[in-house]
Amino acid sequence: MAAHAPTAPRRRWGSTVAGLLVLAVMLFPLYWMLNTALQPESGLLQVDPVPSGLDLSGFTKALTDQGGNLLTSLLVSAGAVVICLAIAAPAAYGLARFGLRGSRTMVFGTLITQMVPGIVIANALYTSYVDLGLVNSYAGLMLADASLGIPFSIVLMRSFMVSVPVEVIEAAEIDGAGPVRVFLRVVLPMSRNALITSGLFAFLFAWSDFMFALTLNTTDDVKPITLGIYQYIGAHVGDWGSVMAAAVLSAVPAAILLVLAQKYIAAGITGGSVK
Repeated sequence: MAAHAPTAPRRRWGSTVAGLLVLAVMLFPLYWMLNTALQPESGLLQVDPVPSGLDLSGFTKALTDQGGNLLTSLLVSAGAVVICLAIAAPAAYGLARFGLRGSRTMVFGTLITQMVPGIVIANALYTSYVDLGLVNSYAGLMLADASLGIPFSIVLMRSFMVSVPVEVIEAAEIDGAGPVRVFLRVVLPMSRNALITSGLFAFLFAWSDFMFALTLNTTDDVKPITLGIYQYIGAHVGDWGSVMAAAVLSAVPAAILLVLAQKYIAAGITGGSVK
C-alpha cells in the first residue's frame, strides 16, 4: 500500500494540469478578443500576443456606436424572461401536479421543438408578424425570443416541481388555499432555484439571438447587439479593435449574470433529480 501512495497525488496533479490546459484552450478566444480590443490601432494580423498598454479608445468608440443596441438587447432579453416564466411556470406546474393524460408525451413534444431549426421558425413567424403588425417592434422580438427559452424552462421546472412534497401542498389546501394561491404562495417560492435557472437561460437565449433579430426587423428601430455587431463588422472591417471591444461589451452582462447566479444554477439543475 505504501508503494502506491505517491501515485494518488500525481494523478491529482495530472488531472489539474489537464483541466487547466482545457480551460486555457476554451478561454483563449476570449483573451484574444480582449487583447485585440486593447490594441485598436493594430491590424488584425499585427496584434501583439500581449498588449503593451491599456488603450481604451476602442471601447469608447464601441460604446458610443453600440450603446443603444446594448440597451435594446437588455430590454428585449428582460421582456423575454418575463414572458417565458409567465408561460413556462404554470405549464410546468400543470404537467407536474394535475395528472394530465399524455403529460409525458407533452414533455417529449416540448423537447422535440428544441430541434426545429431557428430559420424555419423565423420564416414562419415573419408572415404572421406582418399580419399582426409585430415586425420591427419590441413586443414582437420579445415574444419570439421567449419562445427560445419556454421549452427548456418547462422541462426544467417540471422536473423540480415534481419533487415538491405533496404534504406541503395538501397542508396549504387544508388551510383554504386554492390551486392558484398554492401555486403562487407555496410552489413558486420553493422552486426559486429552478425559476432563477430558467430565467437565466431564457435571458442568455434571448441575448444571443441573431436569427429572429435579423429576420423580424427590417429597419433600425429595434436593433439588438448581435445584429449591431454583425452590421458593425461590415462597416468597420478595418477597425477590428472597436469591433472586438463591442464584442467584449456584449459579453459582460451575460458573464455577470452567470457569476451571480452560479449557485442557483447548480441547485436548479440538480434539484429535480432528488426526491
